[in-house]
Amino acid sequence: MTTTEQTGVPLAPLTTMRVGGPAARLVTVTTTDELVDAVREVDDAGEPLLVVAGGSNLVVADDGFAGTVIRVATRGLRVESADYCGGATVRVAAGEPWDGFVEHAVEQGWAGVEALSGIPGLAGATPIQNVGAYGQEVAQTIAQVRVWDRHDEAVRTWANTDCGFAYRGSRLKGTDRYVVLEVVFQLEVADVCRPIVYAALASGLGVELGSRVPLADARAAVIAQRRQRGMVLDPADHDTWSCGSFFTNPVLSVEEFAALAAKAPEVPRWPEPDGRVKTSAAWLIDHAGFAKGHGLPGPVSLSTKHTLAVTNRGGATAGDVLGLAREVRDGVERAYGVRLVNEPVLVGLAL
Repeated sequence: MTTTEQTGVPLAPLTTMRVGGPAARLVTVTTTDELVDAVREVDDAGEPLLVVAGGSNLVVADDGFAGTVIRVATRGLRVESADYCGGATVRVAAGEPWDGFVEHAVEQGWAGVEALSGIPGLAGATPIQNVGAYGQEVAQTIAQVRVWDRHDEAVRTWANTDCGFAYRGSRLKGTDRYVVLEVVFQLEVADVCRPIVYAALASGLGVELGSRVPLADARAAVIAQRRQRGMVLDPADHDTWSCGSFFTNPVLSVEEFAALAAKAPEVPRWPEPDGRVKTSAAWLIDHAGFAKGHGLPGPVSLSTKHTLAVTNRGGATAGDVLGLAREVRDGVERAYGVRLVNEPVLVGLAL
């Protein structure tokens, strides 16, 4: 398969939220060289550029995108080394489906990403927001990220420490300078998962925190947990027509958290290594008066399974999505003085 080019293509079907107008031009690339060439061509022409991977963390304006959208469909997974002493070093193309890679890792006996099972999207997007769930983050297993630097017109290879990983963020987030080409993962060669640190996952498996279970069991338990929350894509289930968690968990200074705790002594808290305190966006949303299913029977609502997800009930517009998100954000701020921050990338929109 080679590069394909189309005009006036609706972007909604390329996103899991299923909203968004047309792209003036859509270019689909299937190799890394094609990806670099396509980006250079757009930059040389001075056109607006949007790079789309799996569309699972993207909300596009109803007017669409008046420029070129490059859809990443590159594939490839290469094992560079694998042994019990050094672990498995695996190079993954940006366009590889993320959950397919996780499933393959579990089948091969590579531990470190099993708790990230069931997450939609492509591998190249994972380092951008440091994808995490159930006690694991990709920052724990990424050895290198290979990127195209649009400013310098050069391929760069970053070590883990170059990536600036943070909670749901990295050096790649919030900038369009870099395009991810490949990600190299360093995984443990093992038949059992990494120690389980998430209470609900341990409970679902019937084990104590810190236990290690067979990789396949851990993957199945994670997918079961995600399915209960409407976080496993299912075309027939409108609770999964979303970007997953729409808001990140707030990370507050000691003073900010003290002010919050004075209003809500029972609010969840998780101390961060830098002294700040993380709390639960879902708890704040729920206790500010926004229950599961809030917004029904309208075209958008909070998930009926999980208050963190803004969902398209069918026929919603990007304007509808942002309207509900603003209502929730502003309601939480009025109730608790905490301003929630959106996790998905907004294109042509502002919350």
